[in-house]
Order: sequence, then C-alpha cells, then structure tokens
Amino acid sequence: MHEAVHAAGRMHAGDRRRQLLDAALELFSHKGFGGATTKEIAAAAGVTEAIIFRHFPSKQALYTAVLDSKAESCEHEEWLAEIQKHMDRNDDAGVLRTFAAAILTSYRADARFERILLFAALEGHEHGLAHHRKFATPIFELFRDYIARRQREGALRDYDPGVVIVAIAGMAQTYGIYTELFGFKTIQADDEEVIDSFTNIMMRGIRQNKAAKKARNRK
Repeated sequence: MHEAVHAAGRMHAGDRRRQLLDAALELFSHKGFGGATTKEIAAAAGVTEAIIFRHFPSKQALYTAVLDSKAESCEHEEWLAEIQKHMDRNDDAGVLRTFAAAILTSYRADARFERILLFAALEGHEHGLAHHRKFATPIFELFRDYIARRQREGALRDYDPGVVIVAIAGMAQTYGIYTELFGFKTIQADDEEVIDSFTNIMMRGIRQNKAAKKARNRK
C-alpha cells in the first residue's frame, strides 16, 4: 500500500482505491461475495463505509473492480505477449508450457483471486462467474484456434482442440489447488519441473507421429 498523503493527512484517491481493493480482496477471498460486508471491508481498511461508497457506488462495483484488477495487471499482458511469440514460431510445447506456468504462477503469486472464483461457483454468484468467463473466453478461443491450426497442418493429433486446452489447464489448476489451497506437499519437484512434466505428458499424447504425418501428407 502506498503511503502518499495530502498535506491535510488524507490519502490520495488512487492510493485509497488500492487500499480498499486489497481489503476487499482479502475479505471476498475468505467469505465470498455474500459473506463479506462493506462494513467489514471498511473496518479492515480503517475507514468508514462512506469512504467505500465514495470510490465505489455499490458492493457489486467493488467486487467487479477487484476482479478487474487481476485482468488488467501488466503481468497478464506480458504473458499474452510471450504466448504469441511461441504461437508465431509454431512452438507447441512452448505454448502449452507457458499456459500451464501462468495458471500455476497465479496460485503462487496470490491465491486469493482463485479463492474468490471458487466462492463464486459455490455461491452460485453468476455475476462473478460471468465476469470471469468474459475474461477467460477470448484466451480460450486464442488457444483453441492455435491448436486447430496446428492440427490442420498435421503437427498435432485430431483431438477436440477445446479438450486439449482444458487438459493442460486442468493439470496446472488442480496442482495449484492441491498445493496452495489444500496444503498437499507430497511432490518433491519444484514448480518448473512439474510444469515440464505436464507439458511432456501432453505433447506425447497430442503430437502427431511421423508415420501418420507422412501418410496424411500423401493424401
């Protein structure tokens, strides 16, 4: 949290907004949207509820802003740029590895966002789930289109492209949940080794073997 303040002792608007977002993230991640109140969030931030509503018109607007802060991070843009480089080089393993690594890194960096999404699913909070789908669907489509293109080029087996994406994402996400949220410490390998293993498992399953590729090219 930044400590820049006005001469009168009041926090700058941008700093106050970040403070409120962090307090809200903490409460929403432990109580869900339905369980956390603006009164509790205000108390955690050391302000009154009136301060919250000065920056956010409603609890829902505050919740949406918390989710937006994740999607708008510079790390997200850097990750997409790295993915695009792998796609431009037709580096299938690099695409899968970077995708899985980003998911696991999200758990390691701040699992509170992942907890919020789990709460949204458990609560049936459709607004939170729809907001996440709006953010995630374009990414899913980007990967699906890439897999489909590589299949047409004969580099990958003809599995449903969506299933391929769900498979690699599921490995990384499940591992993140087990280790970061459930506390399992049964695997001795570090995260990079785990991601490499997931990538190798996937590539052995979806990479087109040379004989099949040659037969396909002769048709």
